[in-house]
Amino acid sequence: PLARTWTVVLLFGTCLLYCARVAMPICSVSMAQQFNWTKRESGMVLGSFFWGYCFTQVLGGYVSDRVGGEKVLLLSAAAWGAMTAFTPVLAHFCSQPIFSMTLARFLMGLLQGVHYPSLASLCSQKVVESERGFLMSTVGSGSYLGTLIIGGAGSLMLDVYGWESVFYLTGLLSVLWAYCMWKCLLKGEGPIITLESLGSGGSQSKMTKRHWLRLFKQPAVCAVIVAHLCTASTFFTLLSWLPTFFKDTFPDAKGWVFNVIPWLVAIPSSLLGGCLSDHLICQGFDTASVRKLMQFFSMGVASVFTILLCGTSTFPWAVAFVSINMGLTTFSHSGVSVNVQDLAPSCAGSLFGVMNTCGAFSGVLMVYFSGYLIESTGSWASVFFLITVVNLFGLFTFLAFAEARRVDIDSAKQRYNHIHI
Repeated sequence: PLARTWTVVLLFGTCLLYCARVAMPICSVSMAQQFNWTKRESGMVLGSFFWGYCFTQVLGGYVSDRVGGEKVLLLSAAAWGAMTAFTPVLAHFCSQPIFSMTLARFLMGLLQGVHYPSLASLCSQKVVESERGFLMSTVGSGSYLGTLIIGGAGSLMLDVYGWESVFYLTGLLSVLWAYCMWKCLLKGEGPIITLESLGSGGSQSKMTKRHWLRLFKQPAVCAVIVAHLCTASTFFTLLSWLPTFFKDTFPDAKGWVFNVIPWLVAIPSSLLGGCLSDHLICQGFDTASVRKLMQFFSMGVASVFTILLCGTSTFPWAVAFVSINMGLTTFSHSGVSVNVQDLAPSCAGSLFGVMNTCGAFSGVLMVYFSGYLIESTGSWASVFFLITVVNLFGLFTFLAFAEARRVDIDSAKQRYNHIHI
């Protein structure tokens, strides 16, 4: 019962995380019209999130490995929830909205950067190998559920009450979630993280500099970092620019259709990938082969539908291709996202932070560069070709070098003891 409760709570937490994250892309078109932003300026505002997202990944994972991911999740959620609710105030009371919104998105990225490393740390320490795929896929599906909710309800609120209402409601709900988690699951215990608690963290998180250097020399570790970098940056680019793509290409289309349907497909697809992954491992299939299979669907097959977007001229086909693409992309939750826990469970939070930092940094570059390509060429095909090339490079690297054996300790040492939640 406790495991199910935590799974549901973390699912809703990730859902609200993405509601807050996607609020700006959903509202960016209306905000650009109100504040007279160009495509390049919109790209700067959207991309600034990932600059902040880069800085706290490793720190969040390190602290989670030492004191527990639940404390980090609670504190960060309260902070980014309040930041989201405060965003419209910054926009209206600042003489230069472009700078205040860029700063707001940077701070949002800074506060949300610890979320996924904390989840990875929590999962690696509490969940056995054959159950990680489903747990991470279930919690990860919260990102699509959040995008779905903010795409549907947010679009309606945007039309009826204005873009400010989207930020107000999302921020308040996020703060409420953090309070409920603190009161019900942590029983009101103080989530304060002290220097003393960091210094007395578990021995499993005490990796020396020599151990880290040895870890990064492993081809499997480099492969999982490269693959995650590619899949994260392409996903962030699509997440940021798809609403603008549909508005520009099909101006008469209803916003709720393309903001809802792709994520409605992604939720069951994510759960299917997790169930399939764990089932294959339980049936005796090699763990590394299962991770590679999931990543092949996520990056290889999905790229086919990205290319098909270049030639489509009808709205239904465009929505169909985007929906299938997003559905297949969710299989990465059972691929690279879990593979880091296979490789280094003792420092999974920190290593996932390194991966996400690389993905966020490339996301900054790709989101901004995509805006430049659109403005320079006047064609969305150049962006979709760029996404495909990056995806295929990451896939080939992962297929060639990925493994699932533990590399964070010497093979002669005692095997890590997994603990169920």
